[in-house]
Amino acid sequence: MFLLLVSPLIGFLYYFISESAGIQGIIFATFAGMKVSDTESTARVVLPKYYSEDLHPESLRVFSSCGKRCVLTANPRIMVEPFLKDYLGADIVIGTEIETYKGRATGFVRSPGVLIGQKKADALRKTFGESQPEIGLGDRDTDIPFMTLCKEGYFVPSKPKVKALTADKLPKPIIFHDGRLVQKPTPLMALLIILWIPFGFLLACMRISIGLLLPISLHYYVCWLSGIRFIIKGVPPPPIKKSKDKTGILFVCCHRTLLDPFFLSVALGRHIPTVSYSLSRISEIISPIKTIRLTRDRASDASIIKKLLKEGDLAICPEGTTCREPFLLRFSSLFAELTDEIVPVALESKTSMFHPTTARGWKGMDSFYFFMDPSPIYKVTFLNKLSSELICKFGKPSHEVANYIQRAIATTLSYECTNFTRKDKYRALAGNDGTVAEKGRRIKAKKLASYSYDKLVR
Repeated sequence: MFLLLVSPLIGFLYYFISESAGIQGIIFATFAGMKVSDTESTARVVLPKYYSEDLHPESLRVFSSCGKRCVLTANPRIMVEPFLKDYLGADIVIGTEIETYKGRATGFVRSPGVLIGQKKADALRKTFGESQPEIGLGDRDTDIPFMTLCKEGYFVPSKPKVKALTADKLPKPIIFHDGRLVQKPTPLMALLIILWIPFGFLLACMRISIGLLLPISLHYYVCWLSGIRFIIKGVPPPPIKKSKDKTGILFVCCHRTLLDPFFLSVALGRHIPTVSYSLSRISEIISPIKTIRLTRDRASDASIIKKLLKEGDLAICPEGTTCREPFLLRFSSLFAELTDEIVPVALESKTSMFHPTTARGWKGMDSFYFFMDPSPIYKVTFLNKLSSELICKFGKPSHEVANYIQRAIATTLSYECTNFTRKDKYRALAGNDGTVAEKGRRIKAKKLASYSYDKLVR
């Protein structure tokens, strides 16, 4: 908010005083008082997604062809270094250094100041000494001093007509990222988001209240009337008649958001309970479907799931956590050992303003952020029930069943299968494995509640 309010002043400094003064104003408004650790974390898990959307394909091709890659930028080094080194393979990153005091940024910059113009040339000369770089790429007039030090220099327009590089062409795919904003927060987009939040929160409360008050059979129509585009594909299976020999259907879903089991229930027109290791209190209160807690003990969890299947249908998300990008994490295989009635379900969720998932934030707001979106999309695709030759009862190993379902869902969604797990995600985004020891058992780190079926050892 503060950055948005001072943006006119920053624009005046940038265009009418000097580029350096404008950048210093942005740095002060952005960093003053922030913890350095928070800035480093944001640069590592939030900013790479935005940076990757602004890559010029030809510039990256030239950059990638070089043996030793050095980046000179006026941006604070702390912001851009993780992306440049981890995803683009930069060897050296030289940028503006921010001043810190007792672990917090002061908002000022260290000597020699903002790295533009001649200061870039001085930094390049200091780094390479007498050696002359082969190729230099720049996008503004102030880059000319350092480009003249290179054997070849090429000027890339700052606003080219060429389309930015697509995500699938990146040298290293961005599978995990955090942050709530879907789109890059440009000044205009930031203003629109701030203006929308009060209305969006009221809209979310209305949508959630209607979901709690009306019967599940009407939710499909309510979704469309309230602006949620809800799409059902495939043939939803009817409930199995209860008997001593028959168990309920186990719906094996990919995990996109906290709301996967709810929208599965809406698609079926009946309440489908789900299992979870933990759930934030507020999410539990506003959930219209039943959630049963698991224990992290394989034998106990198997017993719980079997008992629930004897009572009726059940939904399970064997990835153990959500993934925003078009990738599927490794599926746990425990579910395949417990029933023969398995129906894979491919789920897709799209929002235009807010991400309804987080690894570092408060998960109690996940549902609200989804329903705050002006027009979110949820697509539920029912795949064919697993045939007898694909189940454990007839000799198929459980991990092969899990892998088959993962591939089937990935093919349906045009996603890519991975071997990443929940622990991999939390190590990448939060710096831990998502659990901490407490009273002799494992629980989610900092009580990170998720509405998911956690990863179990195969």
